[in-house]
Amino acid sequence: MAILRGFRLPLVLVTLSMSSAATLVAQEATQAVPTWNQWRGPLRTGHAVGRTWPKDLSGLTKLWRVPLGRSYSGPVMDAVRVFTTESRDDKTERVLAFDRATGKEIWSTGWDGAMRVPFFAARNGSWIRSTPALDDSSIYVAGMADSLTRIDKISGDVVWRVDLKKDWKHPMQAFGFVCSPLIDDASVFVQTGAGLVRIDKEKGTRVWTSLDEDGGMMGGAFSSPVFATLHGTPQLLVQTRSELCGVDPIDGTKQWGVPVKTFRGMNILTPLAFGDAVFTSAYGGRAHLFDIKQERDTPQGDTAVDTETSATHCVVEERWNGRAQGYMTSPVQIDGYAYLYLRSKRFSCIELTTGKTMWTSEPIGDEYASLVACGKDILALMNTGQLLLIAASPERYDVKDQMQVAEAETWGHLAVDGDLLVIRELEALSCFTWK
Repeated sequence: MAILRGFRLPLVLVTLSMSSAATLVAQEATQAVPTWNQWRGPLRTGHAVGRTWPKDLSGLTKLWRVPLGRSYSGPVMDAVRVFTTESRDDKTERVLAFDRATGKEIWSTGWDGAMRVPFFAARNGSWIRSTPALDDSSIYVAGMADSLTRIDKISGDVVWRVDLKKDWKHPMQAFGFVCSPLIDDASVFVQTGAGLVRIDKEKGTRVWTSLDEDGGMMGGAFSSPVFATLHGTPQLLVQTRSELCGVDPIDGTKQWGVPVKTFRGMNILTPLAFGDAVFTSAYGGRAHLFDIKQERDTPQGDTAVDTETSATHCVVEERWNGRAQGYMTSPVQIDGYAYLYLRSKRFSCIELTTGKTMWTSEPIGDEYASLVACGKDILALMNTGQLLLIAASPERYDVKDQMQVAEAETWGHLAVDGDLLVIRELEALSCFTWK
């Protein structure tokens, strides 16, 4: 039974193999580049780092595959471990760590955490879907029924766990905890049924709540926040069900906000920073590029402004909007072009400075693609288990190679680290090496 700061957690189960923690730490210390440690990778932009990709998929070889319970969470990894989540028996959620070389289970930790989504969304499942985040010592996991847990990534022991509804009186999110945690050195940031929350990483205590919400069917979030620097100012880019915002990560102050029209609040993709502008595209709405500008406050009646002491405020101006409707796929940006998979089940390339659509593919037939970019190439894992290698060219839609990598559905985000590709099937985890 796990121990949490002197208290017993009767609902948490932990198992640990005989793998040497000292050996794992030593192996991890040899790593030279960031790993795929969170939603959309080390930079949270869908870009892989650390190597040049092969020219085709012919060298892709499966290393191992492990059957699991259902999950939409994207896998994450460090130098020696791969982590994923699962929901079992409509009752229990688990986090599992595997040896990335062999697929051998190192530990698993679980808790009661099931919930049911509304009937009209039932086909999308009621299993865990948030992608965890890793730092040097821990993994941070959002459970479907509005819980957040910090777990020691080597031992599997729970460090702290918060039930947002019970402990903080947050309204439950009707569609479950979808937002993937964002972390920095001191904090965890998540979008909840009560709004955006900053949590102390060490203590598991709430620091502030921003963008307050009252819950209900339109409460909570489908998107996940990301760090950005606009006009030299670090901020959180946050997309609620109805609005795109910039938030001060220190005190939670809303710096700016702009409504984003959607169908039933389906703002799903992670916003994309582009210089001092932000790109988004909504289901049932349009694609937008918003310029975030800073203006200095001038006291009424003054004709001169002291640029060293005067305050500034943000002004949002829409540079362009277009017909491209995003859905669940977050875009990748390469050389000033956004590559996006649309609601219409087509790939599209959009010039970000002008909003010009460079090309749009014929219908693919799949509902979702998770995109990972490296150099001038993009890997697209379709929800049908098809993996595409696409040339990132504004000239035309160019599929360089493709391969069926899973026979089951693959809704979890593709994870790429060095020569490893980790794929979360609906009921399995598989690892490939790409030589």
